[in-house]
Amino acid sequence: MRGRLVVGNWKMNGGLAPNTALLGALSAGWQGGAGRRLGVCVPLPYLAQARDALAGSEITWGAQDVSAHGSGAYTGEVSAAMLAEFGCAFALTGHSERRQLHGETNAQVAAKAAAALDVGVIAIVCIGETLAEREAGQTETVIGDQFDVVAAALGPRLARVVMAYEPVWAIGTGRTASPEQAQTVHAFLRQRLASVGAADVTLLYGGSVKAANAAALFAMPDVDGGLIGGASLDANEFLAIARA
Repeated sequence: MRGRLVVGNWKMNGGLAPNTALLGALSAGWQGGAGRRLGVCVPLPYLAQARDALAGSEITWGAQDVSAHGSGAYTGEVSAAMLAEFGCAFALTGHSERRQLHGETNAQVAAKAAAALDVGVIAIVCIGETLAEREAGQTETVIGDQFDVVAAALGPRLARVVMAYEPVWAIGTGRTASPEQAQTVHAFLRQRLASVGAADVTLLYGGSVKAANAAALFAMPDVDGGLIGGASLDANEFLAIARA
């Protein structure tokens, strides 16, 4: 169901000692309520640490990827059932870095999302266009293609995902889509979702979100929150974004 949500993606960062400080500060500094949720997606070795540090808090935790397979000879893969055993609320699927660096296809992203949903883990399905695609006027075509494959694979289960629009050109570059640019894409996605009976899916924006621009982005009618990268490694910055 649609609601306010901010999720931090630590990417390949962290360590036992700094994690303890960061998770402790987040747990002490966050109060949810009023339909607001906060979560962190941590590297796999730190799932148990996140679970233990956030126990009893109003902050959820999740993973940055999930296998499409349930079990078997898939060395290095981690199944959705394994994530569920650690109490993961979320699993990122289709992050642009996975698509670009590991060649993940739309079909693979959809299969991973399905695997997560099958065990009660919410798939955060990431979609977005490159700078070249935006400048060529292909934003809606690219995003529509990414969306359609996931929607076809999930069917009615699509209503249970969270979707994140992350323009590739704005991830880790310091460039951010304007609130109006973000809203245009989110409105397009909302229409696509409504057309398949999933209008109430929570839509996040991801791409160099900071405390300084979060309020303006989150004020857009179809932007329900954010998927936050580097800024989620700073407790004060991340909490300020979440409070926006």
